Amino acid sequence: MYQRLRDLREDRDLPQRALAELLHVSQATYSRYESGALDIPSAALIALACFYGTSVDYLLGLTDDPCPHRS
Repeated sequence: MYQRLRDLREDRDLPQRALAELLHVSQATYSRYESGALDIPSAALIALACFYGTSVDYLLGLTDDPCPHRS
């Protein structure tokens, strides 16, 4: 479900553990986020979007444009 999360992480050669630490969750929880087995809280999506310099819409697959929109 959240293939982009995995792709972004792997493009940066980061282990799941690193993102889990960023989000203050276990590696197992983060793994469930990536697989879609567990819904990602909005605060975690926002943190990931900020970390990767993209938008929540991109992470969720609502747009193919990885650039965040500025108002």
